[in-house]
Amino acid sequence: MTKKVLNQNGKYVQELIDIIEPDYIFSNRPINRSKVASYKNNNLTPDKSKELSDLKKRISSIENCNLKDNSKNIIMGNGDINSSIMLIGEAPGEAEDISGYPFQGDIGSLLKKMLLAINIKIEKVYSTYSINFRLPEDRKPTAQEIKRYSVFLKEHISIINPKILILMGSTAMEAVTGLNSRISGERGQWKEIILKDKTIPLIITFNPSYLIRFPENKKFSWEDLKKIKQKIHTLNIKI
Repeated sequence: MTKKVLNQNGKYVQELIDIIEPDYIFSNRPINRSKVASYKNNNLTPDKSKELSDLKKRISSIENCNLKDNSKNIIMGNGDINSSIMLIGEAPGEAEDISGYPFQGDIGSLLKKMLLAINIKIEKVYSTYSINFRLPEDRKPTAQEIKRYSVFLKEHISIINPKILILMGSTAMEAVTGLNSRISGERGQWKEIILKDKTIPLIITFNPSYLIRFPENKKFSWEDLKKIKQKIHTLNIKI
């Protein structure tokens, strides 16, 4: 595929950088394919709403889960359930646990600016997390916790049925692709996941919370955002 280079002058690029404070089989080809369990797909909004409600009940009924027992809220998703773009973060923090919605506070503000840098309003995408409950002291989830919740996450993806997946952070990368390598070596590369008989392009990038801690990496996120914008154009996605 021929990539188009976005014409941005140096000043504009710098301004944007300043703003944006299961079993898997992969091939060695530039586009990686991942085979996962299949689920029912449905594009009708009423059915999606019911399926999401049923999924939430199933997650809420998990037994023997200290994450659920120590959280105030289950965090499902937010935004347009019919969006062609699904954004998956790592896990909710304190602000999200209190509000019941993903990407709040400074992290949410940064994410909004990142998306606006490529002319996307956050309410036009659908966002969720790899794990639906806050982890104690916001620690990193274990491999077992990621695997347990990845079952629900894959069903979540199937219900939303997006055309593009954006995975933010190493937890989202591992939950969806099974990769547990360094995110710096995987980010910015288009891969594919096969869910049922549908192939979904995905890209891995840094989580906004990471960029707040390490703002010097914003330049890499800007490169990823440009690739996302180009993919949206290539696939003729209206958003």
